[in-house]
Amino acid sequence: MNLIEDLKWRGLLADCTDLDALAERLASERPITLYCGFDPTGDSLHVGHLMGQLTLRRFQLAGHHPLALAGGATGMVGDPSGKSAERNLLSPDALAHNVACIKAQLARLLDFDSPTNPARLVDNAAWTAPISFLDFLRDVGKHFSLNAMIAKDSVRSRMEGDHGISYTEFSYQLLQAHDFYHLRKTHNCELQIGGSDQWGNITAGTDLIRKKLGTPAWGWTFPLITKSDGTKFGKTAGGAVWLDPQKTSPYKFYQFFINTEDAKVCEYLRKFTFLSRAQIESLEAAHAANPGAREAHKALAREVTTLVHGADAVDAAIKASAILFGAEIGDISEATFRDVVGEIPTIPFAKTALEAQSDSGNGEATVGAPLIELLVHSGLCPSKGQARKDISGGGIYLNNVRETAPTRSVTTADLLFGKHLLLRKGKRSYAVITVE
Repeated sequence: MNLIEDLKWRGLLADCTDLDALAERLASERPITLYCGFDPTGDSLHVGHLMGQLTLRRFQLAGHHPLALAGGATGMVGDPSGKSAERNLLSPDALAHNVACIKAQLARLLDFDSPTNPARLVDNAAWTAPISFLDFLRDVGKHFSLNAMIAKDSVRSRMEGDHGISYTEFSYQLLQAHDFYHLRKTHNCELQIGGSDQWGNITAGTDLIRKKLGTPAWGWTFPLITKSDGTKFGKTAGGAVWLDPQKTSPYKFYQFFINTEDAKVCEYLRKFTFLSRAQIESLEAAHAANPGAREAHKALAREVTTLVHGADAVDAAIKASAILFGAEIGDISEATFRDVVGEIPTIPFAKTALEAQSDSGNGEATVGAPLIELLVHSGLCPSKGQARKDISGGGIYLNNVRETAPTRSVTTADLLFGKHLLLRKGKRSYAVITVE
């Protein structure tokens, strides 16, 4: 498949200003320069931003020249698209911090060292900040009809809503149009890509380029990713799934994708991975034949986590995931262990009880706390008698190691990372005891 056919097959085309003309341009021997913008409204991008980065990368792999734009200027205004209320304006210092963080994340997915078509980072503050307000109105604003601006979906929906729209956000499409015009003029950038909610902003840019330069330019949008119920993709009970490993750990990132709903996993394989059509269709067939094997889910989680966090992070996430299926604890980090057991009931326990002398029942002194008492304390067993039976029956595990001696005492030597005990009853009943 050529690039456009591949993007269509992956479901990455929502709208294009002139698809036939763009296809003809891409079929020529000259590579095209394209850009996608990322406004630094926070200090990390999230998984919803992956579409833009991955689509830039697909063009780069096809030999084209990608520009990733960090919106140091537009981020100060805020895009009204998809928002029901005005954004909070950021201070210059906060914005500069966010831009620096986002630039580092963009460098993870794009090849900035390619000898033939390296990706480039640009910041629209560089060319927007020097322009005076009057110059902007004369050189840019005069080319826009107020009627056309109001007709844009992102503006009209806000005007009809409860909160309205400020002049600041109303002017956002002029700033983005000027970005495209500037990049067309200075970097020979002929194509802007973005989510379908950016269609109005992108076409404002192609119109400005036509009026001021008289040269061709195209806009391409990909569909916004949603869950089966229509809600926004990338949100969990704990909030957004971030690309920054300090905000969303690689383990939790991996878990987000491996827990993809069955109805969406094949779609996400096409959109979020660089697996070939043959590989994806093989996974789709396996998923249709036996969804319980979760081959498609594992491939999706592995591929996306590798792209964002690297192969080592994937290996650690897979090892960590196996812990709740009885695998050995191994050499995972304490932070990863905390992620793994984060949804398991955690019960505090006095560390001194694992160090103190206790009566074993036959007049001899032993060190530590009886495992039987810990099973009751954790709630895994309703009584000491039941705990004794469960241990004797081979159904109790300490740190994923089966314990068969009812007289087993637990000491500080058993603590994971000096503070945790992982108890399991049967195959799926877990509890964590954390000493204080």
